[in-house]
Amino acid sequence: MTKLSVALATHNEEDNLERSLNSVKSIVSEIVIVDGESQDKTVEIARRYGAKVIIRENPVMFHINKQKAIDEATGEWILQMDADEFLSDDLRDEIEKVIDMSGEEISKYQESIPDLFKKHQKVLEKRDGLIGEEDGLYVAFFVPRANYFMGRFLRYGGVYPDGVIRLFKKGKAYLPCIDVHEQYVVEGRVGWLRNDLFHWDSPTFSKYISRNNRYTSFIASQYKEEKLGRNPIKALEYILIKPLHWFLLTYFRHKGFKDSWQGFVFSFFSSLRFPISYMKYLTG
Repeated sequence: MTKLSVALATHNEEDNLERSLNSVKSIVSEIVIVDGESQDKTVEIARRYGAKVIIRENPVMFHINKQKAIDEATGEWILQMDADEFLSDDLRDEIEKVIDMSGEEISKYQESIPDLFKKHQKVLEKRDGLIGEEDGLYVAFFVPRANYFMGRFLRYGGVYPDGVIRLFKKGKAYLPCIDVHEQYVVEGRVGWLRNDLFHWDSPTFSKYISRNNRYTSFIASQYKEEKLGRNPIKALEYILIKPLHWFLLTYFRHKGFKDSWQGFVFSFFSSLRFPISYMKYLTG
């Protein structure tokens, strides 16, 4: 059986970590966790599951600790997860099956990937450039991620499938650790798995606001590095035009209204990240 490692970076994740590890413990040979000096029971929970735990500082660019966990993993395949993510039963079975497939079997398996997933990848590549290589062996996989938002897994508003690379061969993918939205650099071809990774993103509004506050602060720091500008035209763009465009795009064009009231709240408050980040940039 092919050895599979799971790699996580954590910081004060006692409310999420056990659920995440329970979902993978039956298929992994190794658990590697890089913890950013948690002040709660995160490390205690990790060690209870037999994890290899490395404690280091908690950098603002959290991908640094993710990459450290990946580097420390020894499996032939690596499953990289966030502590607030957990596998559906179907995804767990699919991963176990795929990592034991031959290259030819994986290529055949990719022939029936849903068109929605392929379209989503094209959107990502339009933004980020080609992800992986166009030919050769499949060495990494996107998984469709279902985001839990205030009592509902969102399916519209451009939120699903929210493809994220989570499974890859050791040494074939790494994070540049430059930007919060960066893609993995993949040395080989990237495919898709079919079944959902569940993301316990924002079960409550207060949790959402807390995460959003950290996120907008990070964006503001990027604006500062980019020397975005402090003129009236930029202010109009980030305070009015960008949030209005985002709300109309997600709520109407991408049918966020089909996700009930949660769809409206998500579209509205996610659009506010532009003016909030810009105001933090101006006052920071």
